[in-house]
Amino acid sequence: MTDEFRTADGLTLRCWSWSRGSRVGLPPVLLLHGFAADARLNWEGPGVVEALVARGRHVLALDARGHGASDKPHDEALYGESVMARDVRQLIDRTGAGEVHVAGYSMGAVVALLAAADDERITRLVVGGIGAGAVEVGGLDTRAMPPELVAAALMAEDAADAPERTRGFRILADTTGSDRSALAAQLRSVHRGALPLDRIRIPTLVLAGADDPLAVRPEVLAEALAGSRLEVLPGDHLTVVRDPGFAASVAGFLTEDD
Repeated sequence: MTDEFRTADGLTLRCWSWSRGSRVGLPPVLLLHGFAADARLNWEGPGVVEALVARGRHVLALDARGHGASDKPHDEALYGESVMARDVRQLIDRTGAGEVHVAGYSMGAVVALLAAADDERITRLVVGGIGAGAVEVGGLDTRAMPPELVAAALMAEDAADAPERTRGFRILADTTGSDRSALAAQLRSVHRGALPLDRIRIPTLVLAGADDPLAVRPEVLAEALAGSRLEVLPGDHLTVVRDPGFAASVAGFLTEDD
């Protein structure tokens, strides 16, 4: 099932919903996808949605602004993970839930951290695809993958012209039929300030691929989050989500107290 809502700044965002005999009283789970992906690609395809629904959870997954079936403006002023965190809080308002669990991957993980720092309704958290960069540079590790290089790859005439280290994101964008100008606008507004990690004091799982250059030293992030645990799985930034352990880890952590 799908729904849509208007944001505070006038965009229309799409939210996907899955439920099958959801158990009364359990918090809904909100899933936030990564850059150049969308809700269904990041979460339904790898089996995370099914794993959660099978455990009796109501699942929501948001297509972030600039992605999927949501509006895709080209104005960089309409992007940034802080703006996306505001969208998340508005979506939680719409659910009427007093408590919600959140999982975010890559860009979505940064959004999840920002939202959790300011919203006490988020009581359990999974952040994947990020590591020491979240502590040391305030988000995705721009030292390993400079946003301007990824933006250049997205706007290149042909994917073959993109630098090898950024070509995977260009191929992903082409495969998903993404609006590459909208994605480039998000890159120009990527979060660079310090994340308020000290304000997050809820059970949190830090989940990283062993060969992910954007999630190096994930133990640094885990140590910065009170009450967190760390799990490392096989794969890099684009492949770890397809490891069978990824869906099992997300669903297991979010439902372990059910």
